[in-house]
Amino acid sequence: MPKSSNGRFVTVLACGILVVFVAVYFSLTNGTFDISVMNILKTILRIHHQADYDLVIFDFRLPRIVLGLLIGFALGIAGTVIQGITRNGLADPGILGINAGAGMAVVLFMLLIQGTMSLTGWMGVMAMPLFGLAGGIAATAVIFLFARQGGKLDPQRLILVGIAMSSGFGAVTMYVSLKMNPQDYETAAVWLAGSLHGANWKFVVATLPWMLSIPVVIWLRSHVLDLFQMTEDSVKGLGVAVEREKNLLLLCSIGLVSASVAVSGSISFVGLIAPHLARQLVGLRHKHILPVSGVAGAAIVVISDFIGKTLFAPAELAAGIVVSILGVPYLVYLLLRSRK
Repeated sequence: MPKSSNGRFVTVLACGILVVFVAVYFSLTNGTFDISVMNILKTILRIHHQADYDLVIFDFRLPRIVLGLLIGFALGIAGTVIQGITRNGLADPGILGINAGAGMAVVLFMLLIQGTMSLTGWMGVMAMPLFGLAGGIAATAVIFLFARQGGKLDPQRLILVGIAMSSGFGAVTMYVSLKMNPQDYETAAVWLAGSLHGANWKFVVATLPWMLSIPVVIWLRSHVLDLFQMTEDSVKGLGVAVEREKNLLLLCSIGLVSASVAVSGSISFVGLIAPHLARQLVGLRHKHILPVSGVAGAAIVVISDFIGKTLFAPAELAAGIVVSILGVPYLVYLLLRSRK
């Protein structure tokens, strides 16, 4: 690997982390109740801390920021994996319907437990990612079944089938949510918009095992994603167990998406935008693309959440809606560029 390429990767990653720190700074200090950096440091370090600062920082803002960072990082990596497996730059967990499948399973879980278990209690919070994983796997299995042609995955059919299945899962989700009692329906409606409004430390703890373990497994298989950019016959000729590697990487990406959807709802386009930005900045080696894409995804979610809660104050716009507003023009741009 040329030294210049490694140097560029380190520089881009450092700049991305700096952008994340700036986004965290603005999100932590600004809001309905502005807090200076000095007061934040005093509160975190427990130096003359005040009860109102404790409440705002530790109960409202910090868990929301941490959860946004984890979700954005996970969605950026998941999008990179899916685009690498399918060799389709327009593939995204949201567009392919994985988000919708996981979301449908979580809403079904909400309906089944309403009145018997608290959605914000430890049992409810820890169980939601598992239901999301089951829904994501089921959705992916159905989508890949219909997207195969001649025994091989057709990237164009994959997008069309994904869009169709996403609409179907969305319709089922809406129908199920209407069967809930008013209180649970309100919770589900806010969640479906892709909001971090109800973030708390339980959500962070529930997603942390997924976010710490799965990206490591994917990064260790980054060379396989590089090989997948060749034709499938060429990859098999190199002695790679193609289906096994695809299934492992796909399961990992579904795990990341499902854990994210379970605690924040469906936030689309992060998995589409972040990998494209990473490839433009650091090249085509997935060893470099994956971490940069994760950092880019984290920045996108935190910045979008900050815009949603400050620009439209006193109302609040869900982070998922802000990302969609930014993502739709970018998707149109990619579609136009792919036609040239």
